[in-house]
Amino acid sequence: MFALFAASLLAVSAQASAACRCFPGDACWPSENVWTQFNQSIDGRLVKTVPLGTPCHAPNYDAAKCTILRDGWTVPEEHYESSSSVMAPFFANGTCDPFHPVSKPCTLGNYAVYAVNVTTPAHISKAVQFATKHDIRIVVRNTGHDYSGRSTGAGALGIWTHYLKDLEIHDYKDKHYSGKAITMGAGVQGFEAYEAAEKANVQIVGGECPTVGLAGGYSQGGGHSALSSRYGLGADQVLQWQVVDGQGNFITATRDNEYSDLYWALSGGGGGTYGVVTSMTSKAHPGTPVSGLNMTFTNAKISQDTFYEAIARFHTRLPALVDAGAMSIWFYTNTSFAISPLTGPNIPEDDLLKLIQPFVSDLKELGITPTVYSKQFPSYLSQFNGMQQEIGVGEAQYGGWLIPRSVVQNNNKGLTAAYRQITEDGATFIGVGLNVSRQVTGDVSNSVFPGWRDALIATTITTPWKWDNDKEMLANQRKMTDSYMAKLTALSPNSGAYMNEVNLVLDLEHRYSVLTSLSQADFRQPNFQKFFFGKNYPALQKIKAKYDSKDIFYARTNVGSEAWEERKDGRLCRVGQSSRTAEHARDL
Repeated sequence: MFALFAASLLAVSAQASAACRCFPGDACWPSENVWTQFNQSIDGRLVKTVPLGTPCHAPNYDAAKCTILRDGWTVPEEHYESSSSVMAPFFANGTCDPFHPVSKPCTLGNYAVYAVNVTTPAHISKAVQFATKHDIRIVVRNTGHDYSGRSTGAGALGIWTHYLKDLEIHDYKDKHYSGKAITMGAGVQGFEAYEAAEKANVQIVGGECPTVGLAGGYSQGGGHSALSSRYGLGADQVLQWQVVDGQGNFITATRDNEYSDLYWALSGGGGGTYGVVTSMTSKAHPGTPVSGLNMTFTNAKISQDTFYEAIARFHTRLPALVDAGAMSIWFYTNTSFAISPLTGPNIPEDDLLKLIQPFVSDLKELGITPTVYSKQFPSYLSQFNGMQQEIGVGEAQYGGWLIPRSVVQNNNKGLTAAYRQITEDGATFIGVGLNVSRQVTGDVSNSVFPGWRDALIATTITTPWKWDNDKEMLANQRKMTDSYMAKLTALSPNSGAYMNEVNLVLDLEHRYSVLTSLSQADFRQPNFQKFFFGKNYPALQKIKAKYDSKDIFYARTNVGSEAWEERKDGRLCRVGQSSRTAEHARDL
């Protein structure tokens, strides 16, 4: 009887191992000696995770260090020099931060167990091969900016590309493009590329947050920019990818070579899915003067109806602004409105003021006198440094939706009403107004979500994050999903969301009932295949299967992720068999 029981247990354990990635504590987990040998094979680049917030918890509490961490926790610089820390509070999971009691244990929780601090493609190849051999989960990370939790994972080996910093601006020519280009390692951040571009008198399409890595999830996920109404999305700029695939092979993918399908997939089809990008070559556009404009007004001395009518008027003026090549960032609550900034690449200041004048006239008609500031800058970097807002991290919950131009043209009243209901309820609206249609991007071939081409407003809705109030955060997140996003989806059901700024459906109640893990509840955007990828999804699935035949790359809400689930202990398992097998093992 005992022999039969033991044999049955071993058989079930083997099935569980086959269905799930190997997890710390499993018999399949590599020994310390095996990890040591692996470290030697990668030139000593293996980093064992010590959570960034460790000095804030017993028995390693250090009051001075903890104060510094707490003061800087909401700025990106605090996290991106770490091999494990992430900026999204949901996925940091409250296991080790400066805002929970000193007595609360500091655990790995949802952080990767190890990371490879790669400095050459060979390090990536060996990491992929090691993880494949031992069936260990892989996560790809650069800065930890990802707000969908794709750069972390319990029981994972991180491939940390942050120090792939090679950068060169050079001439490039193929049958689709001739001009200057920038080749940058996967660790190059926006500010580094912008500074190099400034010296070479060119402009680089990159994010409004200067610390985001440009070759990672930014460009691979689409990537909007203050320059997008002039040149298109980040993915529209890409000329060449260098990547390590799921077998550890080094590949250079261009639009026309034998790996053109991989080039297409990487250019907009999501990061951390088809392989690990080591470098990217993108267009570098001629440098021009860039103008900028800020505008603010409040609801003081006007009715709420008038305040929201002013916002509706701004919607109607957006097409003319973005069609002229300008890009607007604006935000508002139920009491104040701010454009910060309106960016005009190669648009003289006087012309930018003329473009905004119809809206100023609208405000005058409504009895509103805005505060307006404008300036002409000699370059994009000077305008960026002078007018872009600093962007904090770990401060909010987010939801996003792309609003097509047709909604503004045909149902502006309904759109304004939805935004009003959301902001009157206490949320903040952040908008990106742009035009990245084919008329702007020209000759491009990529897997960018088709809804971008018709989008006028990339909407982000935020609610404040409170580190010590789980119940309120749960309520806010449910409201974000069930109410706020539902209102916008109803207005444009055939649109979708920007995969880099999305709403996540999370079961916080159960997630926090287990200290060290995310739950296996429905944390994915409903119908993410449709709303992040659209008609491109079937083709992207085939390309992933080709270059990642062993399905080693997984990232939440990315192509192929529906085949996997993250259980309450953080274990990554295949959908279906994994849960039944594990439950059977526990019963035995």
